[in-house]
Amino acid sequence: MKSVSISGSPRANVGKTDATALRNAKRVPCVLYGGKEQIHFSVLSADFKNLIYTPHVHTVDLEIAGNKFHAIVQETQFHPLKDHLMHVDFLEIVPGKPVVMELPVKTSGTSPGVRNGGKLSKKLKTLKAKGLVENMPDAVTIAIDKLEIGQSVRVEEIQVDGLTFLNAPNVTVIAVQVTRAVVEEPKAAAAASSATPAAAAKAPAAAAAKAPAKK
Repeated sequence: MKSVSISGSPRANVGKTDATALRNAKRVPCVLYGGKEQIHFSVLSADFKNLIYTPHVHTVDLEIAGNKFHAIVQETQFHPLKDHLMHVDFLEIVPGKPVVMELPVKTSGTSPGVRNGGKLSKKLKTLKAKGLVENMPDAVTIAIDKLEIGQSVRVEEIQVDGLTFLNAPNVTVIAVQVTRAVVEEPKAAAAASSATPAAAAKAPAAAAAKAPAKK
């Protein structure tokens, strides 16, 4: 898993007034916990571009007042109306201690069900995984090259060495759904099939009607 480097400045005061002043200065209040001590600091809003505003997952190399820490983003808070980043919680990575991360879901291969007119539906965009950071992949890749129409992949069917998925086991992650085109195709075929005998029955009658009468 790739890492992003971020530099933070220690907060002299912790409170709403200080947090508001930081946000006005285009900085985001942050906290780092999980290690020996809890550290309050702030980071420039623009520095989160490649960490928060991306579909990819990264670890973080934090530098605060000359001290370096390895961490992950544990929680983010956004303004309910303006969608601005308001606060970020970082969890310090401790060797040998498992962490929980949201990993993006990707697919590989081509589904035969999709080739036959079905629609691939991704029910979950991410999976919540628990394990050591070194076992965390960039994404959870699911092979779909055997999925027919009506088939799906559930959480309990996904296996990644060293990881435990915390989502409900019976939740569907990927499915190939029936589309209207697939449903209407058999109906059209059945209609054509039922129309053929009727047409055949009418043909002799029509021919007899057109034949000249015998004198």
